[in-house]
Amino acid sequence: MPTDYNGRWEMVSNENFEELMKALDIDFATRKIAAHLHQTKVIVQNGDRFETKTLSTFRNYEVNFTVGEEFEEHTKGLDNRKVKTLVVWDGDKLVCVQKGEKENRGWTHWIEGDLLYLELTAVDKTCRQVFKKMK
Repeated sequence: MPTDYNGRWEMVSNENFEELMKALDIDFATRKIAAHLHQTKVIVQNGDRFETKTLSTFRNYEVNFTVGEEFEEHTKGLDNRKVKTLVVWDGDKLVCVQKGEKENRGWTHWIEGDLLYLELTAVDKTCRQVFKKMK
């Protein structure tokens, strides 16, 4: 049985997010707003099927996927690109590779206790976000 990611997760830290946004060519005004947002993740997991929502007062983003099945993702609300996305299990971690115009793009999710970690990468930049599970 895979790790249970179900729940509502509130952001507690967001390191190096602006540098990651620069690597994705996100404009100055959007970066300044986004860097100060408090995000909430809502994850509904049914085995290898995931429905994820990232919510904030500025912009919301939703992506649904099945682990092991590549799909085309339109990152509208983020950097507005089309990428080929593949999420796989690496032990208890979810590892995502996004192929498109930016190299080394993707993310890794894992859980330790009541914390959800998200490490985002693009080009040569890495951002680490941490979320706490809400009861």
